[in-house]
Amino acid sequence: MISSEIGKDVIKKELPLIPKLPGVYRMLNNKDIILYVGKAKNLPNRLKSYVSEKNHIIRTERMLSQTKKIEITTTSNESEALLLEANLIKKYKPKFNILLRDDKSFPFIYIGNKDKWPQIRKHRGKKNKDGFYFGPFASAGSANWTIKMIQKIFHLRVCDDTVFKNRERPCILYQIKRCSGPCVGNINENDYKKTVDNAIEFVSGKSRKIQKNLSKQMEDASSELDFEKAAILRDRIKSLNIIQSSQRINEANLIEADVIAGYKESGKTCIQVFFYRSKQNWGNQAFFPKHDPDEKLNNVVNSFITQFYENKSVPKSIILSEDIKERLLIEKALSKKENKQVNISIAKKGSKLKVINQAVKNAKNSLNRKIYESQNNKELFDKVAEKFNLEPNLNLIEVYDNSHIQGSNSVGALITYGDEGFIKKRYRKFNIKIKKNEQDDYGMMREVLNRRFKRAVEEKSNYLSFPDLVLIDGGKGQYSVARETMNELGLHDIPMIAIAKGKMRNSGNETFFHNGKEFKFSRNDPTLFFLQRLRDESHRFAISAHRAKRKKGISKSLLDQIDGIGSVRKRALLNHFGSARAVESASLDEIKSVNGVEEIVAKKIYNYFHE
Repeated sequence: MISSEIGKDVIKKELPLIPKLPGVYRMLNNKDIILYVGKAKNLPNRLKSYVSEKNHIIRTERMLSQTKKIEITTTSNESEALLLEANLIKKYKPKFNILLRDDKSFPFIYIGNKDKWPQIRKHRGKKNKDGFYFGPFASAGSANWTIKMIQKIFHLRVCDDTVFKNRERPCILYQIKRCSGPCVGNINENDYKKTVDNAIEFVSGKSRKIQKNLSKQMEDASSELDFEKAAILRDRIKSLNIIQSSQRINEANLIEADVIAGYKESGKTCIQVFFYRSKQNWGNQAFFPKHDPDEKLNNVVNSFITQFYENKSVPKSIILSEDIKERLLIEKALSKKENKQVNISIAKKGSKLKVINQAVKNAKNSLNRKIYESQNNKELFDKVAEKFNLEPNLNLIEVYDNSHIQGSNSVGALITYGDEGFIKKRYRKFNIKIKKNEQDDYGMMREVLNRRFKRAVEEKSNYLSFPDLVLIDGGKGQYSVARETMNELGLHDIPMIAIAKGKMRNSGNETFFHNGKEFKFSRNDPTLFFLQRLRDESHRFAISAHRAKRKKGISKSLLDQIDGIGSVRKRALLNHFGSARAVESASLDEIKSVNGVEEIVAKKIYNYFHE
């Protein structure tokens, strides 16, 4: 039986020691894992409510029953407490908080203003270089599409500096009229700067002005009978019209705003965020926060906003579908964070309400798709359990595969699949450490499983929770080794299946091994397709990890294998020649000319490659 008295007693003991200040409190269990992070204007008053209130919701009761310790951090005001709370929730992901999952940085478009020949490119992360940043865009695809259109209109370069400086003739982008060819002097510096300025004005929302300029230039070129130039300008105007219509200049006249709308159904929530900048819609993104099924939608939106903007720039205006209890506090905290006035409003009428209704519609559609996919996955999980006579309620499958070529650059791979699809944050690669295992598939599997599950058994830091099923890419021998390894770790109760292709290695004729029995599926069985998809994803991930390791090994090995070549000389050689391959083809005199490479060392390098 759940008893909240355990947590209440902990709070009672701590209350006399807690100052009457704003701050953040953390509930921890007996393993010092954070269960919940909360904030308060007055810490003792907030914590007293856990003790004095008698009818807590079930989630709070469960949290208090597991609480063995409380930690507090005081802040100078409630706004600071709000921001610290969001930071700690995102960092520790406590099980009893509403959690924003799949959080990531959004791409921006960057145009440098200090370079002689500025480049346009996609940018993520800190804005630590001088230049112009436009965004955020909802996805890499949205940013890439906009860059492509800007190339068509303004012919800016996208190549990096190394490629730009070493070109002797223009690339294909020049030939298809997406670049003006500054790398080989096909445009002068002044004209190129004008196109950069025009591109910056365009992305800043001044497209009408740009269109007028291009139209005038086209008319002038026609008057001067320069029809080739006029045709190029016509194509640029056409591209400009395409991007204007696709960006949908919004009727709500939103210059710099995020539109945030939530929709809740069947205990799950989808929140859609639309990005409006320079009166243009720069895309939207769906989020599915993790929360208690009974949580109210406005509370989910409230928690979402603080976590979403914890590590992102905030626009001047945020428009919501729901009124939230901490609207004024969040508004104040974000204004302080950004050092500008941020306005959070609820759309109630007019054009803003139309925009919000559209966002809610998107949230509803996204959630319905998510629920449908989850239900389909649940059905597939049930079919797997039925086929192999496993316990019902499978929710998490781990799949293992190994990759190597003749025992070199051996890598083990783990991918995970859950109710809502592939869980990328649970993907792991294992560089094989035991030398004798590098050419032994069974030894590799034994090492990978040992390293993955031993950490979990011992509950070491950052260990992964146990799966409901382990799927091995391999045959009867692989299954036996894997099963024996799991049993040695005391994990007899985690079921395991091995999947092996037929003698002709053809997909569709797989044999499955489980508990000493062989299983087959009919060729069109959806469950077979599901298991093949899991196997193929693990194979893809293993191959990509292997290739990355092999590529890294190739780039290192040529110079690292020569005695007497340390990191300083290696850096000097690479800086001088550009690559290890270039060192290999260099003459003795060229190697001797490198600063810091004496004649005796130069001979050693030359002889290594030529003897």
